[in-house]
Amino acid sequence: MGLLENFSSGLFIIQSAIFLVLLFVLRKYAWKPILDAVNEREISIVDSLNQAKLAKKEVENLKAENENIIRAAKVERDAILKEAREIKDRIVGEAKDVAKEEGDKMIEQARQAIQAEKSAAMADIKKQIGSLSINIAESILKQKLDSSEAQNALVEEYLNKSNLN
Repeated sequence: MGLLENFSSGLFIIQSAIFLVLLFVLRKYAWKPILDAVNEREISIVDSLNQAKLAKKEVENLKAENENIIRAAKVERDAILKEAREIKDRIVGEAKDVAKEEGDKMIEQARQAIQAEKSAAMADIKKQIGSLSINIAESILKQKLDSSEAQNALVEEYLNKSNLN
């Protein structure tokens, strides 16, 4: 067993030396590139996370800005609608006033026309009544004064009245 033990301990030493050499070679040629790659990957992930945070902040800012724009647009829309309603009400009011004035003018013109026609009709009626009265009086006088006795009696009656007055 001595030889086996010597061989085992020699093998152990050789294996330990190979392990150390392998560890040195791996450290120099494999660990450094692996660690560099891991570090680069870590840096890339951190950068990506930072960019994602920045993008998220930008999206939130854009959302807030959009909400502000929408709010401002709604306020402006409401103001425009209010102004439009006021303009409409003013135009409708003015149109009503103009229509009322025109209606009042037309009514006044109609009243004046009616009054003028009434006056003309009254004058015409007076003229016709005067003419008719004269015709009736003439007709009555012709009937009464058909005879010379009636004419003499009428003349005497007028003379007596004239003398009395």
